[in-house]
Amino acid sequence: MLDTSLPPLTKPAASVAAGTLLLNRGDAVDRVVHILQGRVVLGVMADGQMAHQLGVVEGPFWLEAASGLLDLPHVVDAVAETDVDLQFVSVSDFVAEVKRLPQASKNLLLDMARSQRQQTEMAVSRLAKDADARCAEWLLRHAQPDEGVGGLAVKLTERKRNIAAQLGIAPETFSRVLRHLRERQLISGGGRVLGLPNPQALRELAGA
Repeated sequence: MLDTSLPPLTKPAASVAAGTLLLNRGDAVDRVVHILQGRVVLGVMADGQMAHQLGVVEGPFWLEAASGLLDLPHVVDAVAETDVDLQFVSVSDFVAEVKRLPQASKNLLLDMARSQRQQTEMAVSRLAKDADARCAEWLLRHAQPDEGVGGLAVKLTERKRNIAAQLGIAPETFSRVLRHLRERQLISGGGRVLGLPNPQALRELAGA
């Protein structure tokens, strides 16, 4: 977002372990986090886990700087995927640095920050669609007639982790959803082949 050669930082560089919560969605922004190195997962947490993943960023990277620049609360949760080296800049220092830019550059930066914020808010709102519904939609999209189950079935040709990534959810969430669908008798079987005994109920769940 900005050149990383900012004036002296308000806090020294820090290192955090993988799994550390770096940003909490909805919290006020009092400092802007600069990732020096390491990977950070962005998304929406639920029950202490990253239930819905929006993406992964890798340092050097300004983390959710648009929220600080626009004086808005964090729109996503952020968790260190690896050990991460960080620096912190107070919002006041960060904004002051932006104000020193030429007017045209400052206007462009603010426009980009607003656009990025709107896109992120839209992405988060899409995640509001229940994970069960998204999984149901995915199952219906990949369903094929299967004589072995006497109806529609889905062959899992990819690892569950990869399927979960396509759905924007954690692997644990995907496994939990499959368990719930099985308990509701919306899928059957196990292993690499999942039967769909009630496609209409799946369509209703998917909102189709």
